[in-house]
Amino acid sequence: MEALDTRNPFIPPFTSVGRTLTVTDVQIAGYEKHITLRLYRPANKTALPIVLYFHGGGFVRGSLEEADFEARYLSEQLTALVVSVDYSLAPKHPFPAAPEDAYRAARWIESKARTYGGNPKRIGVAGHDAGGQIANCLAFMARDRGDVIVRAQALLGPMLDPSLTRLGDAARLSSDITASECAACYRAYLPQAAQRIHPYAAPLEASRLAGLPGTLIVTAQNDVLHVEAEKYAGNLIGAGVLTQVIRFPSVSHAALAQHTPALQEVVRFFQCRLDPRALR
Repeated sequence: MEALDTRNPFIPPFTSVGRTLTVTDVQIAGYEKHITLRLYRPANKTALPIVLYFHGGGFVRGSLEEADFEARYLSEQLTALVVSVDYSLAPKHPFPAAPEDAYRAARWIESKARTYGGNPKRIGVAGHDAGGQIANCLAFMARDRGDVIVRAQALLGPMLDPSLTRLGDAARLSSDITASECAACYRAYLPQAAQRIHPYAAPLEASRLAGLPGTLIVTAQNDVLHVEAEKYAGNLIGAGVLTQVIRFPSVSHAALAQHTPALQEVVRFFQCRLDPRALR
């Protein structure tokens, strides 16, 4: 597929320069509409590892602005080109719009990496909540389509089980999200029953996990989703995928995205997995 670099002529590109980062907005053609990519890059650096980051919001909410802290942190601490993806939201754009947007973003940055100081052979993906599922879905798509190589994925409090059969007990865990809230998000994102068992949308039901990239799964104790995320980690390990899992105590689902110790684990993971020496 030819790389896309389609800008909306009516919206000027956004660029700002911070203390250590240059931040640039670019629009590309997505699956159903144009989407915005916000690129964070350390000044005067080349051959940077690339991390595509996907915000949370249960597939129906979320924005680039809400993911700004995580994207800046990863770009600065990892010294990486971070691409924050403003993917399409349900219910207006249900599955597979969001993961297809993610795939198009990956193809675009792979083709334009050197223009922005990135190394297209050092691509990782990360996301929180619904963004964790989209990052994981992108890893599946990259494996199956073979056009982009994703070297590593970091999933923070990911939503992975539309069946909702592996949720923890919200009251016992003092969770800040509930089963009913998760169900509403999945109904918007996966309006057709058949979609809820698709391996891309329901990776806990996937029978073929081999070939996925090295994975870090980060969970929060006060989160009903930590049970399914840790179950998925076990499935990956069983399939021979190099997998690390860590749970943070006394942290809620929402707080996990900006929990500095969690982000430090993501940085360490990508430093190892995207190190040029590890890719030889």
